[in-house]
Amino acid sequence: MTDPRLHAVLEDLAIESAGLDALVADRPEEDWRLPTPAEGWDVATSIAHLAWTDEVAVLAATDKAGWDEVVLEAIADPTGFVDASALAAGAVPPEELLGRWRIARARLAEVLETHPAGEKLPWFGPPMSPTSMATARYMETWAHGLDVADALGATVAPHDRVRHVVHIGVRTRAFSFAGNGLDVPVGEVRVELTAPGGATWGYGPEDADQRVTGSAWDFALLVTQRRHRADLDLVAQGADADRWLDVAQAFAGPSGTGRAPSSVEPDSPVVEPDSPVVEPVETAP
Repeated sequence: MTDPRLHAVLEDLAIESAGLDALVADRPEEDWRLPTPAEGWDVATSIAHLAWTDEVAVLAATDKAGWDEVVLEAIADPTGFVDASALAAGAVPPEELLGRWRIARARLAEVLETHPAGEKLPWFGPPMSPTSMATARYMETWAHGLDVADALGATVAPHDRVRHVVHIGVRTRAFSFAGNGLDVPVGEVRVELTAPGGATWGYGPEDADQRVTGSAWDFALLVTQRRHRADLDLVAQGADADRWLDVAQAFAGPSGTGRAPSSVEPDSPVVEPDSPVVEPVETAP
């Protein structure tokens, strides 16, 4: 029987994927070649990255030899591996690429739902449970979907499915410091965020001196580096909480230069495409 937590994440992932699919389907090829805010990536590259990562996750769960081959490729080119795979896969005609992503995401959902209970999947970082993998795939789909929407001039309405991104963002606080070469603060942080639906999502001890408050949607934008902190409504109380908001990232790999504030000219540094390596998450909210 499928873990109900996993089933809930997969349902939300399917909804998120379908929304992005509908946004790009039937568009002319020139729309697929529009640049996104992720430096060097266009709409096609973003979809290709999602398809490729879904396929690799399937290999990790089902094909040890195939997975080992991917790992060796990553070791051979650790800084350019993600870009090279996305750019190559994105060069095909849009209808072919979209078909590939549809097959890949459906296959991954099937594999995760039938994966043996208690058995983790190997990944580029520590092994991940099926629920962790589904949550990570949700985060990437949401984040790259925002990039695509930006490129196409579309607006994404906030929704409560973003709780999966928020969950990873909270869980990766220590990683955010370590990944930036900083000492990890020893104190706890209380995070209280207002969900798009109006509820309050709370994480950490209620009596913690260090606090972060604001909207859940903005917090997700921050930890995926899709918007600059200056453009968001997040408020930090305490020096450690304030430093966290400066370095927060819910994905592994280099942090990149980040998104420029909206008041800065468009040719300012933009966020790097994120790595498929994601901090494991054992439970979905």
